[in-house]
Amino acid sequence: MEPGNAQLSMTVLMTPDMANFSGNVHGGTLLKYVVTLSVDQVIFREPIHVGELVTFLASVNYTGNTSMEVGIKVVTENIRERSVRHTNSCFFTMVAVDDQRKPAAVPPLQPQNSEDKRRFMQAQQRRQIRQELEKRYQEIKGDA
Repeated sequence: MEPGNAQLSMTVLMTPDMANFSGNVHGGTLLKYVVTLSVDQVIFREPIHVGELVTFLASVNYTGNTSMEVGIKVVTENIRERSVRHTNSCFFTMVAVDDQRKPAAVPPLQPQNSEDKRRFMQAQQRRQIRQELEKRYQEIKGDA
């Protein structure tokens, strides 16, 4: 995966239809902006309120044969107060599909700097943990 193709940002205004009666945005609202295989460690650090701007900062941390881990940092801006805060973080595992909706190969990620290499190594560790959990689940499922 070429440098520059591994990061993306998107900003969305939080509107009343995305919130509960207290004016806090539903966590599910944030999750609906991606198509994914699995989600790890969704951390809701602070509430997001109606009228705030939410920016999703996404970075491909790791690529496998047909899947990739995408780390997402959510930064929220209160326009009236002119304040910015880190409100959410999570890791998504996404699978590439072709026109027939079959898994497709993804270009290998080439970490470019120390930060990219750190993210890559940590993503590898999370992948190993997920694989171990899946193995344990299959063993338990087989015993049932």
